[in-house]
Amino acid sequence: MATSDFCDKLHGKLAGRAPKLQNEADYFSSAVVLPLVKQQGELSLLFEVRSAQLAWQPGEICFPGGRIEAGDANPRTAAMRETSEELGLTPNDLVMLGDLDYMVSPIGVIIYPFVGYIADFERIKPSSDEVAEVFTVPLKYLLTTEPLVASMEVATQPLDGFPFERMPATYPRGWRRRATYPVLFYNYGDYTIWGLTARLLYNFVELCREMKVE
Repeated sequence: MATSDFCDKLHGKLAGRAPKLQNEADYFSSAVVLPLVKQQGELSLLFEVRSAQLAWQPGEICFPGGRIEAGDANPRTAAMRETSEELGLTPNDLVMLGDLDYMVSPIGVIIYPFVGYIADFERIKPSSDEVAEVFTVPLKYLLTTEPLVASMEVATQPLDGFPFERMPATYPRGWRRRATYPVLFYNYGDYTIWGLTARLLYNFVELCREMKVE
């Protein structure tokens, strides 16, 4: 094939194509909802405390959501399904307000976050299998609170069977430091919101500040 023909064909193939994450299968993909509720007359965000019975991150604080399953049409469907299951809601109880920027974490997780609104807080009946308790934090508090910022380090180490014979002799065989990334912490009463949940929260609060929410 002539170079010009190949370039024309490639241009036609790529034109109008929406880029996607090439190696998404290497990550744990999840979708969450940042649920807005009205409590004591104030707009607030709802958080979950994960059940102590769970194998992954028991007792930690998170937003409702979870793994994107093969049967989910898209991340939004997964977020709605997981949130409804965890909070005991029907799809009509949750009004989806929009997509937030998705996040690719250095620890191997992709999170697709959405904002939703639950008009009737009394409709929430958390699943005891997954949720130890729920609590809310006033949006006004979050808008006037800055998180504590710490740092975490990411490193890699080749495992058994790694073909060192194909690598330069200087290639390290042990742990190799790669990068550091910020870890955020918010305190509210006895609750500490941190990690990926805090990072999603921070991004949402910044969006609210851009909207000049008070």
